[in-house]
Amino acid sequence: MPVFVVCYDLGGPETPASYSRIKSLIEKYPNCHAQQSVWFVEHPGPAATLRDQLKQALDSNDRIFVDPVSGAWAGFGMPVCGKWLNDRGL
Repeated sequence: MPVFVVCYDLGGPETPASYSRIKSLIEKYPNCHAQQSVWFVEHPGPAATLRDQLKQALDSNDRIFVDPVSGAWAGFGMPVCGKWLNDRGL
């Protein structure tokens, strides 16, 4: 199944509730939380479909980026998500 990197920036006012909304949608899929607002997400459809599903949790002043992860990724200091990606053949 394809894996996507999902990055978002909440435009504010940022509240625990705004983070909870996006987090709860992301956690419906197999995922790995890489950094504060960066996740790896398994999703069977294209990037635009995942983006559209996740943006339901966002306000008009928020931003989101979704892109497929290739096997050519490189990282540092990410042992959990690095293993998670490797376990998926990436």
